[in-house]
Amino acid sequence: MTGLDMDEKLLLESLSPMERSVLPVLGKGSSDSEIIAEKSGLDKTTVLRALSFLEKKGLVVVKSSEVKRVDLGILGVNYLKKELPERALLDKLVEKGLIPIGEIRNVCGLNENEAKVALGVLKSKGLIGIEQGKLRLVSKGNVSKKMIEEIFMSKLPMDLKDVRDLDLLALENLKKRKDIVEVVEGKRVEVSLTDSGIRISKMNLSEDMLEALTPKMLMRTSWKGKKFRRYDLNAPVPRLYGGKRHFVNQATDYAKSIWLEMGFKEMKGDMVQSGFWVFDALFTAQDHPVREMQDTFYLKNLKSNVEIKNQKSEIKKIMEAVRKAHEGGVDGSRGWQQKWVEEDARKVLLRTHTTALSAQQIMKIGKNKEYPAKYFALGKCFRNETVDWSHGFEFNQTEGIVVDENANFVQLLGYLKQFFGKMGYEKLRWRPAYFAYTEPSLEIDVWHEGKKKWLELGGAGMFRPEVTIPMFGRHIPVLAWGPGFDRIIMEFFGIDDLREMYKNDISKLREMRMWRK
Repeated sequence: MTGLDMDEKLLLESLSPMERSVLPVLGKGSSDSEIIAEKSGLDKTTVLRALSFLEKKGLVVVKSSEVKRVDLGILGVNYLKKELPERALLDKLVEKGLIPIGEIRNVCGLNENEAKVALGVLKSKGLIGIEQGKLRLVSKGNVSKKMIEEIFMSKLPMDLKDVRDLDLLALENLKKRKDIVEVVEGKRVEVSLTDSGIRISKMNLSEDMLEALTPKMLMRTSWKGKKFRRYDLNAPVPRLYGGKRHFVNQATDYAKSIWLEMGFKEMKGDMVQSGFWVFDALFTAQDHPVREMQDTFYLKNLKSNVEIKNQKSEIKKIMEAVRKAHEGGVDGSRGWQQKWVEEDARKVLLRTHTTALSAQQIMKIGKNKEYPAKYFALGKCFRNETVDWSHGFEFNQTEGIVVDENANFVQLLGYLKQFFGKMGYEKLRWRPAYFAYTEPSLEIDVWHEGKKKWLELGGAGMFRPEVTIPMFGRHIPVLAWGPGFDRIIMEFFGIDDLREMYKNDISKLREMRMWRK
């Protein structure tokens, strides 16, 4: 270790095997990371990691720059191993003299596209002519000479800035064809040794130093007389990412726990529902725009029998009561003053809200005389929305109902305030709203700090008699709500665009914070 100061001696003792492989290559003047990888026998990723460690130790200076490189595409790799289609056709013409145009594919072993390309390229180069439907060579003088495209492909990969003259012409020709060449953006890493790096690179770096002490080494005492590598406790190490559930599932579990703690039972049901439970049972007029294709995903050529499990005997009576509610005749209601069409109710669709589950649940509650009752749901809904930062065609909704003879609107606000408070929202706003199946009705808004604006989460209200009477036989107050759940959790996870929520970018998922409230 002659010529090294004490700090440099300690650095030498701390070098890992990959650093010891890279330093001698650098000492011989290599500066490009790809050349270093080739001469050191390491892969490029390992070389870059070693350079990062050496830079931290002050032994090298690393400079990176953006570069554009021309490389072979998928077809280009294949053609380089075999031959370009035009070369295959040219060689066959030399061999046979004439080839009928219709037989190019069979004679040359080309597919239809390759045959067309080969014919076009050779015509553009003036090497072939066509007489009476047959190809012939115009000149035999230069057919054995490599074409500029063949020469250029053999040079790849190369920097785009180095492509000149005939190579540039070849590149432009090949770019017109699919998957033969591609221009890719990347980084060039150039390295130079510092003064300390130069001195250490001249030392004996092949010394075998122990990296770890194993039970087998202790038993055999094979560690005696060996030198252990000095570890730098301040050196950066790869970050470890433990397994965890998707962040939306974490928040979903927490939200469910809130409703359960508040005494609610969970409702579950199919994502595919009949129009009856999604719309008709909720007193949505059959000519309402929300039922049109521009808002709803219908399943083609399917009709529902409307019945739900273990409730078949009740459905006919319920459907008749719903028909009366729509046409007018329930508790003095005028209804929608139009004929109710059962065929429309039997259409099959992806549920546009989880309120379809509430409609089914209150029918069961009415049958079992389960008063009072509290239920919630949290699940997927689907709407044919224009996708933007706050809208998606697929989203989660959290649904809730409270069935109680003494339920009132103030209690509804209390339930909502309690839930949103536990979800981390104190800044809430209620706005009067209209929904076909609730009266009074309100919209729930929360303040979105990232967007600096109020964000609409969904509606709430008390079910109208036209909804409750067909299910209970009389009007019983039902508190109901169904805000969008994805919007609720946007702020906690730092998401300003709903489209980012389900992209499942692994790097972002690793960094996503755990749900904690």
